[in-house]
Amino acid sequence: MISKPKFKIGRRLGAGVYDKCQTSKFASSAKGPMVGGRRPKAPTEYGAQLIEKQKVRFSYGISERQLGNYVKRASHIKGAGTAEKLYESLESRLDNIIYRMGLGRSRRATRQMVSHGHFVVNNRRITIPSCELKPGDVVKIREGSRSKKIFENLGERLKDYNAPGWVSFDLGSMEGKILAKPKNIETFLDLNAVLEFYSR
Repeated sequence: MISKPKFKIGRRLGAGVYDKCQTSKFASSAKGPMVGGRRPKAPTEYGAQLIEKQKVRFSYGISERQLGNYVKRASHIKGAGTAEKLYESLESRLDNIIYRMGLGRSRRATRQMVSHGHFVVNNRRITIPSCELKPGDVVKIREGSRSKKIFENLGERLKDYNAPGWVSFDLGSMEGKILAKPKNIETFLDLNAVLEFYSR
């Protein structure tokens, strides 16, 4: 059952923020936000940018300060577009990569899994969810953790899961690999609006 705070956030920002909100039951109950019995006015430009910023924060489970740092760093990288660099940084977080490999049901769950030391990156145990990985890095489920309850029925869960093309996971060796840089195919998040919010 979805918690009330997540339900409220999902109604305000959209179902894509949390996996638990992406159900037909949620869609039928979320008929649009109401304020004082009436529907609110369309948001201002600032309000729309603020909503997009909050979507990114809640989707990736990061703090205001962390997001600000990601934006600042992306703005200073020369070459590709700033929005593309921001997306790469967010997607390259260890907790997100494990989520994209299908090893956890949500980013919040994979963040906790990393913090508890269940993963090894390039033969080193990592407990920092925000650790950024790059193409060629190898992520393994730690040998002592493979029998844990959180990894039960992993084969069943992965059978119908389609991972993005830039990551892979081999169930036999319990090993995943980053094959390429993340490509932004996300339609739910408007990163350009987030950059505009921080450029004010």
